[in-house]
Amino acid sequence: MRRNRRTTPRTARVLGSLLLVAAAGAFTVGAAPAPPKTAPAPPRTAAVPLDRVVPAPASVTPGGAPYRLTRATAVRVDGPAAVRRVGAYLTGILRPSTGYPLPLTDGGSGGIRLHLEKGDYGAEGYRLRSAPSGVTLTAGTPAGLFHGVQTLRQLLPAAVEKRTVQHQSWEIAGGTIEDRPRYAYRGAMLDVARHFFTVAQVERYIDQLALYKVNELHLHLSDDQGWRIAITSWPRLADYGGATEVGGGEGGSYTQADYRRIVSYAASRYVEVVPEIDMPGHTNAALASYARLDCDGVAPPRYTGTEVGFSSLCVSKDVTYAFVNDVVKELAALTPGRYLHIGGDEAHSTSHADYVTFMDRVQPIVAGYGKTVIGWHQLTGAHPAEGALAQYWGLDDTSAAEKEQVARAARAGTGLILSPADRVYLDMKYTKDTRIGLTWAGLVEVRRSYDWDPGAYLPGAPAAAIKGVEAPLWSETLKTSADIEYMAFPRLPGAAELGWSPAATHDWNGYKVRLAAQGPRWDALGIGYYRSPQVPWPHG
Repeated sequence: MRRNRRTTPRTARVLGSLLLVAAAGAFTVGAAPAPPKTAPAPPRTAAVPLDRVVPAPASVTPGGAPYRLTRATAVRVDGPAAVRRVGAYLTGILRPSTGYPLPLTDGGSGGIRLHLEKGDYGAEGYRLRSAPSGVTLTAGTPAGLFHGVQTLRQLLPAAVEKRTVQHQSWEIAGGTIEDRPRYAYRGAMLDVARHFFTVAQVERYIDQLALYKVNELHLHLSDDQGWRIAITSWPRLADYGGATEVGGGEGGSYTQADYRRIVSYAASRYVEVVPEIDMPGHTNAALASYARLDCDGVAPPRYTGTEVGFSSLCVSKDVTYAFVNDVVKELAALTPGRYLHIGGDEAHSTSHADYVTFMDRVQPIVAGYGKTVIGWHQLTGAHPAEGALAQYWGLDDTSAAEKEQVARAARAGTGLILSPADRVYLDMKYTKDTRIGLTWAGLVEVRRSYDWDPGAYLPGAPAAAIKGVEAPLWSETLKTSADIEYMAFPRLPGAAELGWSPAATHDWNGYKVRLAAQGPRWDALGIGYYRSPQVPWPHG
């Protein structure tokens, strides 16, 4: 049911980097031809109201005059090197568009201050205070400061995202924002298996995720159509199994150095990478690479279609578990994050008994290398390991029996990540006329994607069992970063808000106005998005 009761399923490759280019140096406005030697003041731009931020902050107290960035503004940091890196990230965003030098300093007063202190901020919360004398971002961790920087960006005019000098004023509305996330797990998945996406494309998507405080990037690294990560002990997986994709393209794969680069880049944006090796089904690329993984010892041809459910590792062979151990061992060593996703959905060619046997043997392997298991919610039909998370991708009309199976596991201690396909699968078409995407879960317009409550979505599942929300993007029909962005925006920010913001702030009528205000920012960032008629976008 992840894809289609009949066929089909997932998504994506990704992005390149946006927010890095820090153009240092002062900008001088050219003098008028006649005697006044002072440059004309830049046109004033109204400050963005504090309540226009996405995701909605936990608490907003507007008031007082705004703070105005000028050529004299400095970014002041105190604390460990990680705080200075957040400050450098901020100046890298602000310098190109403002033309201001914005020196990074640990002294002085005023300006923009990034400050660590003990307090009730949690692992990712922050406080932002803006007044004419300056802006102070305070948090208990560098991650909190980084998330606060994303809010600060949204409080500046959208033109701040441009890479060339913009002649206007830069004001940050006065007041205070107190903020922290509702859920610790706020994810997005990119399917690089159906179509391969380069490191630069993935990095671009990471930058876009960071803007909306998404902190988990789930990479779907293997499927029937391609194997995308080099495994030294099984080299044909990437060399042969990675050399194709949906439609018969050349595919591609990440070297281990490539993967480390993605992980490192994500970490610089406080995003944790969650690698997925889907098994025992969705394994045709592996079987084509190594015939001994198939029960009959015959390698199938590589696959470039979009059907699902026809492949399976051979559960009865010892070599299967040697293979799994080797792959998990190498991938765990490359991945500093907490999680390793083992898939487990749509194993239609595996008997239920074999499925249970396989999961019972594989989960301890993952734990043995220090990682927490995540599996698609079919894992709850086996024996989820202690501490494991199940990712629910069913529909609103999924059978009561299947929902109860998941809820029962949740009541027994299995944590849940919610990814209902007819709500937050970003590869679903918006309307029947959407040029790319799938329809097996239905048509998912922006309001439908946003208008649900994770805490009350799954009947019988305790609210405490919900660990977060993830928006998957499967790539059967996606080939470029432009495709990724068109399907992700404007729905991705809504999924991010469901994960971050308090339930009390969720209101479509208010959200659609805040979402509309993001349009000019995406224009400035070069993000092509779907202009849903449900959203009152500026300028028609």
